[in-house]
Amino acid sequence: MSAPSDIPQAPKVTEREARQVAEAAREQDWRKPSFAKELFLGRFRLDLIHPHPLPAPDDVRRGEAFLARLREFCETHVDGALIEREARIPDEVINGLKELGALGMKIETKYGGLGLTQVYYNKALALAGSASPSIGALLSAHQSIGVPQPLKMFGTQEQKDTFLPRLARTDISAFLLTEPDVGSDPARLATAAVPDGDEYVLDGVKLWTTNGVVADLLVVMARVPASEGHKGGITAFVVEADSPGITVEHRNSFMGLRGIENGVTRFHQVRVPASHRIGPEGAGLKIALTTLNTGRLSLPAMCVGVGKWSLKIAREWSAVREQWGRPVARHEAVGSKISFIAATTFALEAVVDLSSQMADESRNDIRIEAALAKLYGSEMGWLISDELVQIRGGRGFETAASLAARGERAVPAEQMLRDMRINRIFEGSTEIMHLLIAREAVDAHLKVAGDIIDPDKALGDKAKAGANAAGFYARWLPKLVSGPGQLPNSYGEFRIPGHPDLSAHLRYVERSSRKLARSTFYAMSRWQGRMETKQGFLGRIVDIGAELFAMSAACVRAEHLRADDDHGREAYQLADVFCRQSRIRVEELFNRLWSNTDDIDRRVVDGVLSGTYTWLEEGVIDPSGDGPWIADATPGPATGENVHRPIR
Repeated sequence: MSAPSDIPQAPKVTEREARQVAEAAREQDWRKPSFAKELFLGRFRLDLIHPHPLPAPDDVRRGEAFLARLREFCETHVDGALIEREARIPDEVINGLKELGALGMKIETKYGGLGLTQVYYNKALALAGSASPSIGALLSAHQSIGVPQPLKMFGTQEQKDTFLPRLARTDISAFLLTEPDVGSDPARLATAAVPDGDEYVLDGVKLWTTNGVVADLLVVMARVPASEGHKGGITAFVVEADSPGITVEHRNSFMGLRGIENGVTRFHQVRVPASHRIGPEGAGLKIALTTLNTGRLSLPAMCVGVGKWSLKIAREWSAVREQWGRPVARHEAVGSKISFIAATTFALEAVVDLSSQMADESRNDIRIEAALAKLYGSEMGWLISDELVQIRGGRGFETAASLAARGERAVPAEQMLRDMRINRIFEGSTEIMHLLIAREAVDAHLKVAGDIIDPDKALGDKAKAGANAAGFYARWLPKLVSGPGQLPNSYGEFRIPGHPDLSAHLRYVERSSRKLARSTFYAMSRWQGRMETKQGFLGRIVDIGAELFAMSAACVRAEHLRADDDHGREAYQLADVFCRQSRIRVEELFNRLWSNTDDIDRRVVDGVLSGTYTWLEEGVIDPSGDGPWIADATPGPATGENVHRPIR
């Protein structure tokens, strides 16, 4: 039987409809406590993260053993300069990673995987990513967002038995959601999956499919049209990458991560068994977002690796390079950058390790913590890379190959800067992460007051919501007036003789948490239904929360290391410096909540879009080529060569 020919096109949706689709995909309930959620509500629940959670001894033993094997492999078989030069990871390297079991780090041992914890999976990604960021991206895309994770969480036993052994040892996977005209707005998803008996027929085009060029298995998000017996909606499928009708039309090239196998994939009348559907129809976005709750931790883990490498290069270079009679590190202008790199790297590792260990223990809901780790790691990792280039000066701008050709150490600082730039876009751009986290941060407010600001609700519903909100705020607001942060002896276990006093920083976090919650309440009272349009304000609220979370994690990690007699004094010093730097950023963000240029910025934007300032664009030549801004993604058969390249 042939598939229906009336293939659905990208739906036309309003802003409100798009928001409703995103809202429906959210996890609505909070069944477990969340440190970060409480932080945004003005409740500093230090007990949820302190004492620092610890991995099981057997997990440590197995994790350390694999890290040793991975390090030996990377040191002897991975040539990062070659990957950068040829823009491709050699097949023998990928096959070596397969033999090592690196494809199955997060897959249970009963399916042939290594069964590593999230903590050691992240450490492995940081290690592999330091050898070549492209390898880190390949392994992360395969396991963090590719087929294994959604199957682990939502797959049937038959699906797990069928696919996980392949994914653990031989098969590379990719995640296909984005389309040429669909990014963070999945309500407009155009790829269709039309039911046809015991199969679905897929048609559409997917863009930026990391691993897609070499993948063996794909997890594809497609829209099932509603019909009799079919709920419809965005749905997830496991698809064999060599299925008839699948064409990898193009291998994309980027400013960084030159070795990643990222492409454009076309589906034309691709038949997928209904048994390959993950979860029910319409659950695709929820599956994707739930997968990312822990999957997002892989990216900041690799940012930690970059921080560690940057610190090493900054230390070695700035001790050798002299200016005006002394090493450049001894000049305050450079020394402050080195201090920032060291302190921030310590804090990033604290955030990632704490979030990962909480994910392993599954005692807490870490959806906000993981999102904050991704946001904070990508932003601070970029700043670290940029500061390293500045410390290296002209040599930071020069390629490693050029440095080597003239007899100097081949330090790829400029490459690292290029490679790191995508992290502010990958797996949710900074702007989207601000909105996602802000939505979770104000969830409690919307649950009690949402009907008040909803224009579609009747007056009776608004009155009832008003009564409920009055009761909630009557109980909640008084608790934001005072707290342990105002008592000089609070958090005394972080006041250790001979060490910097970290208790003062935790008291600051507690006070700032309450101030953050009050600010959010004031904003909701002021803007009500317009709150969702105040993206500048919401972004600053989230950034304050990220800093407070990082400060908390840094202090808890420092005390954990001190108690274990593991560089405790140095850890306290780094945590103290980081918190002092962070507090300056927090104070600036608090000030910018109410003193900013958001309103006049919008007026300038209106002028730019209306052509008011086109005179300002005169006097330059636009080097851009011709062509549409967005490529045509009309469903249909492929017209070019299939560049799919499975690795065997």
